[in-house]
Amino acid sequence: MTDKQKNLIVRSITGTLFVAIMVCGFLNPSAMILLFAIITALSLWEYTGLVNDHCEDVQVNRFISTVAGVYLFVAVAAWRTGIVSNFAIMVPYVLTIVYLLICELYTGTKNAVNTWAYTMLGQMYVAMPLALVNILAFEMAHDGSGARYDMLLPLSVFIFLWTNDTGAYCTGSLFGKHKLFPRVSPAKSWEGSVGGGVLVLVVAAVIGYLANNGADAHTLNIYQWMGLGLTVCVFGTWGDLVESLFKRTLGIKDSGNILPGHGGMLDRFDSSLMAIPAAVVYLYTITMF
Repeated sequence: MTDKQKNLIVRSITGTLFVAIMVCGFLNPSAMILLFAIITALSLWEYTGLVNDHCEDVQVNRFISTVAGVYLFVAVAAWRTGIVSNFAIMVPYVLTIVYLLICELYTGTKNAVNTWAYTMLGQMYVAMPLALVNILAFEMAHDGSGARYDMLLPLSVFIFLWTNDTGAYCTGSLFGKHKLFPRVSPAKSWEGSVGGGVLVLVVAAVIGYLANNGADAHTLNIYQWMGLGLTVCVFGTWGDLVESLFKRTLGIKDSGNILPGHGGMLDRFDSSLMAIPAAVVYLYTITMF
């Protein structure tokens, strides 16, 4: 067996387990919160490690940054599920961010400005998008009776991302001639992106049809599901390119090796870091009109 065949087997097994864990995690609200709290911790720990190892004169407080990001996720979950109802839950997070800024006065880091920048980038680029999963998953009842868990909305974001990756890979391999963004990701093509987008629209229409033909119709109709799918597809592609640019800036190929055959946490969740916020904005936008 060649190394390429072995890598394909490892990649397939890892991918299958990853999808199974993600789907099972969405089946229960408590499991979803625990799963994404762990994902947030691992992603921030990986991000801060990359920055500290590959950026000259930069030393982000790895432990405090990771704890802050996980707390942000838990705080948003607590607010969205109705456990707390005021801003007080966010005070520890705000104080932690202030601490991360002030502490550079005393650490003696040679490049404090870059350390501040990379510290805040970790919270904005990794922690905030993952915390917004709670906005997709939980909807506060208008009568104040509690939160309703909707596993389909956050799960669909990942289904659309996986579908887009599959469609883009297959279409790009067969018909890809025009590079999408050669400076950042030479392998991506316009043909692949279009193919992935078309497949996402089909899957979104199927989900919309099934979600609205049961005992309780979903709040989104078929066309709104297709709009969500297109939004996730476009911003997911940008998310992939943003992470590629981040890795090129640091001069690395993979963000880590925690997922055999798939790289690190940022490699696996890069698309979702742009797609999740975009999905939240899209859903709020369609409720305004």
